[in-house]
Amino acid sequence: METTSVRKIDWILPIILVSYFMILLDNSIVFTGSVQIAADLNLNPLQLTWVSNAYALTFGGLLLFGGRASDIFGRRRMFILGMVIFAIASLFVGMAGSAAQIIIARFFQGIGSAILAPATLALILDNYQGQRRVKAIALYGATAGIGASIGLVLGGFFASVFSWRDGFFINVPIAIILILASLKFIESSHAVKAKIDLLGSLLSVLGMSALIYGISAEAYQLPIILGAVIILILFILVEHKIASPLVPMNLFYDKRRSGAYLARFLFTAASFTYWFNTPQLLQNHFGFSPLLTGFAFFPLTLAVFFFSYQTAALTEKYGNIRILIIGLVLSVLGYGMTLFLTEQTSYLLGVALPMVVIGIGQGLTLSPLTSLGVIGTSEDQAGSASGLVNTIHQMGGSVGLALITTLSSGITGAVATYRREIILCTLLLILSLAAAVVIIYRGSRKNN
Repeated sequence: METTSVRKIDWILPIILVSYFMILLDNSIVFTGSVQIAADLNLNPLQLTWVSNAYALTFGGLLLFGGRASDIFGRRRMFILGMVIFAIASLFVGMAGSAAQIIIARFFQGIGSAILAPATLALILDNYQGQRRVKAIALYGATAGIGASIGLVLGGFFASVFSWRDGFFINVPIAIILILASLKFIESSHAVKAKIDLLGSLLSVLGMSALIYGISAEAYQLPIILGAVIILILFILVEHKIASPLVPMNLFYDKRRSGAYLARFLFTAASFTYWFNTPQLLQNHFGFSPLLTGFAFFPLTLAVFFFSYQTAALTEKYGNIRILIIGLVLSVLGYGMTLFLTEQTSYLLGVALPMVVIGIGQGLTLSPLTSLGVIGTSEDQAGSASGLVNTIHQMGGSVGLALITTLSSGITGAVATYRREIILCTLLLILSLAAAVVIIYRGSRKNN
């Protein structure tokens, strides 16, 4: 029996990582395949923007609900439900023949991802303990780091060699394999005896969706953003008074967790903006094709993967917080190196070399942030904590990209615009580092 159990656990992590990778992959495929998608479906710039925004809207808006649902209805059940919705939506994205069809399909793809993503991290917390959990979360963090950059490679590959549609069609057979594997290897998990917080769910979906829409719209929608903030304040007030809240407020009481949420938000805001804008620089300034643009991210991808894989051993020796701080310092250094880029600087010196340092920093940062975001949570709150981590990851990227794009809109020239964006990204990373030192490090000393 013990051997069978060990074998099942050995299969759980690959199932989780492949499914999480799929979620991250598709957004990157949209980035590098955007030119082909627009040409194929005759999309105008606003419609093309909504190919990404529709996914972000439902993904970010429903993550908190998806996390709590995995606590109440069971991890495996929600994992499979999310995978089924994601696969069917992927099929319809690939089959889309108009703007309306692809936007609606991406909308439902985001719903599937919002159910699936929190269940993946919660399954790790359920099935792994001690050093095995540390290693599993390290690989989960590595997946978060390399998913976006490998997606750029695959997006460019599909767009240049096959079709952008194939990047979505391939999700269907992979999803079927993952569903069958989860039925065989993942046990039905403990479900919390609680009711879904309907009012909190409604407020969170409205607030998060409105916020994402307000910051992602073609014109910055300040009234919608203010309305979203008011709704989210009401959400927090409701959560404080409800017996079975969507997001237990005690998740914020531990300074290590609350500091990790803030640091992750700022870190993701910088990273997502970098992943989004660097491909544009490579194509508009250096003249790279979509496929070559994807391969140009290999220095970052390889560095992220290698150092993410090392974090389990490093955190065991030095602790999560020290590795996190080192990772953030290296990230700041890598972005700072990018500021030396000029019109005459080569790709190797201006982009590739800084990418290596940025990749090392990201590799050392994401796993500790994930571990600290769920540290000390009980089994019946693992889904909520996982949903919160994923929500902050998504919201950081959306807010950061919108904010930095707006603040850089008045600059002319690809290189000058990119440098302004990198300056702002660097400032965000410095704030993330400050959160790690001031909140997480000090909080850890009080807990010891």
